[in-house]
Amino acid sequence: MADLSAETIEWRRESGQVPYREALEVMLERNAAIASGNAQELIWLLEHPPVYTAGTSAAKDELLDPRFEVVEAGRGGRYTYHGPGQRVGYVLLDLTKRGRDVRCFVHALEGWVIATLHDLGVESWRAEGRIGIWTRDIDGREAKIGAIGVRIKKWVTMHGFSVNLDPDLSHFGGIVPCGIEEFGVTSLKRLGLDVSVQAFDEVLQKRAGDFLGTLEAARCRAEGVG
Repeated sequence: MADLSAETIEWRRESGQVPYREALEVMLERNAAIASGNAQELIWLLEHPPVYTAGTSAAKDELLDPRFEVVEAGRGGRYTYHGPGQRVGYVLLDLTKRGRDVRCFVHALEGWVIATLHDLGVESWRAEGRIGIWTRDIDGREAKIGAIGVRIKKWVTMHGFSVNLDPDLSHFGGIVPCGIEEFGVTSLKRLGLDVSVQAFDEVLQKRAGDFLGTLEAARCRAEGVG
């Protein structure tokens, strides 16, 4: 049986900003290398300069003010903003070893972010019919604090999640984030929490075992083990 523990995954943390197009090229190359068995799986934590990314379902009328570069991302979903103060996690895992269950992967990814935010003092949740991770904003309304967007190529995952630590929330005004107009966007800072990148990364990694355990359970079900 393959060793599917967290120790077999490369963790890469960037302290500086990585241009989105550059990150996309790295992901595509790593995806191919993982699929061919020539590279470890990868969890890559980073930050981008301001950019709007368009998913495969992006509608042109949801790009309200293209004040930043707009990049076709190749992932699922619609328009998303990335920029300073936002922690982005790109998750490249081989689902041929982890159950080949895309729905389970996305659910587990959401759960990982929700558990991490809980440990940092923010209660968050999934919302039926709305993509992303949601919480209660300072005005009492629901608001998005994290985004989810994935692509599966050769059964290797790409893209992942983003969490708003302390971005300039006005930058989200150039798009309809993920196509949802009725709700706003918030951040840990807006909620009164000053969380550093290092602190977020540490809590996220501590919760990785639960995330990978969910995928391992899916693999066992698929293979009729246990």
